Amino acid sequence: MTRLVGVGLQSDKSADEYAVLAELAERHGFDVLSVFGDLMYQPPLFPLLVAARHTRRIRLGAACLNPFTLHPVEVAGQVAALDLASHGRAYLGLARGTWLQQVGVAQTRPLRRIAETVQIVRRLLAGDDCGFVGREFTVAPGTALRYTPARPDVPVLVGTWGQQTARSAAAFADEVKVGGSANPAMAKTMRAWLDEAASGRDTGVVLGAVTVVDTDGALARRMARTEVAMYLAVVAALDPTVEVDPELLARIQQHVTRREDDLAGALIGDDLLDLFAFSGTPEQVAAQAAAVFDAGASRVEFGTPHGLTPQRGIDLLGRRVLPLLRD
Repeated sequence: MTRLVGVGLQSDKSADEYAVLAELAERHGFDVLSVFGDLMYQPPLFPLLVAARHTRRIRLGAACLNPFTLHPVEVAGQVAALDLASHGRAYLGLARGTWLQQVGVAQTRPLRRIAETVQIVRRLLAGDDCGFVGREFTVAPGTALRYTPARPDVPVLVGTWGQQTARSAAAFADEVKVGGSANPAMAKTMRAWLDEAASGRDTGVVLGAVTVVDTDGALARRMARTEVAMYLAVVAALDPTVEVDPELLARIQQHVTRREDDLAGALIGDDLLDLFAFSGTPEQVAAQAAAVFDAGASRVEFGTPHGLTPQRGIDLLGRRVLPLLRD
């Protein structure tokens, strides 16, 4: 099985910073550069277009766009724009997302909504103007892109922790990503769910999580605890392979709500940290990633903040971690 390694960037930086980090990731030989689509951060298309201009080889995509906040026609336009800018290196990431209750957006029927979005995007990219009538979306006959896309189709990634969504995505997705996990047991579980779907597609499993690597492993892990705290209350409850004390999660969430990230991080023990973040020395991070690959993942994505600084982190991942994973 091919083992791909990518980096994921939070969309909170300047154009110049994105250019530097994209060039660095490509120079070190990473396979994929993703930009997160979290609520209230910059739309991922902006950093991805900057990355497209400053790279030549690395695959690019949003992880993920949201079919509850973007109509499929807009999704098609964004991925087509990125594919044109990158000369055919784009992938389409879709997920139901989280925190949308803060803006009053209901997330009903996510499986159907994601599947119909993919159908519409593929029809538009392929130049099919026959229209679409679904249960979530309708596109009138004669509706077509008024420009020529770089490709008639792009690879599709679906982000999910759920068995139902995974089995549905197996029929049309190239990859399924578990966002916020460094847990080998979750990689094994997701691989089993996709295999059970028996779709005939070779759908890959991607695990991505907060990453902090440094030659000072203790410092890196301390920083990782703080970084992962805001996600832990959301993702820990989604992992069917672990049981986390609800009272502990509630205490962590209380601190996060009060923006007491250091106090929240201090509650996260080593074993729990290793399930939801890649952290420590380059050797520690490489060992974690190798265990995820051994459990059935086809790609690992090292997420923000990468290191004590983003540039130092990606540089260490490229120089010290990638060689250990590819030997």
